[in-house]
Amino acid sequence: MTDRREIATFAGGCFWCMVKPFDQWDGVHQVISGYTGGSLVNPSYEDVKGGETGHYEAVQITYDPTLVDYQQIVDLYWPQIDPTDPDGQFHDRGPQYRTAIFYHNSEQERIAATSKQALANSGKFKKAIATEILPAKRFYAAENYHQDFYKENENEYLEDRAKSGRDNFIEENWK
Repeated sequence: MTDRREIATFAGGCFWCMVKPFDQWDGVHQVISGYTGGSLVNPSYEDVKGGETGHYEAVQITYDPTLVDYQQIVDLYWPQIDPTDPDGQFHDRGPQYRTAIFYHNSEQERIAATSKQALANSGKFKKAIATEILPAKRFYAAENYHQDFYKENENEYLEDRAKSGRDNFIEENWK
């Protein structure tokens, strides 16, 4: 049996909140918090948090497409975010917290674009879908203290999610 691995990359605001939903799925090998989309080589959290580098806080997911396919991963992505907010996510404001799907090949681009169009056509949201579909750029892993934050700092993670408004939005709009 061959161990197949593919990569998916998403920005959904604070990367702490984007790890757990994907990390829980069979077929997902790893979810890494990091930075992508900008021009600065090897950015740090301090560099990115100012919003001047062009980077997004993002997660990179390594998965086995024989167990979970890209469509399923995209379908899991949308309910983690407010896809209509072009200026950040919840209490995290600025370009580093915008939403985007970064595609790694033409099939991912097609699936992401089709999914975005279906969401726009669904009438679920009154505002336009602001999430961009962009070609993947180099991904830089965030510092170790950002990795698996929901496991390593459970109370802080839960408090941050609650005060950000993310959980309320998800409950009201996606459940």
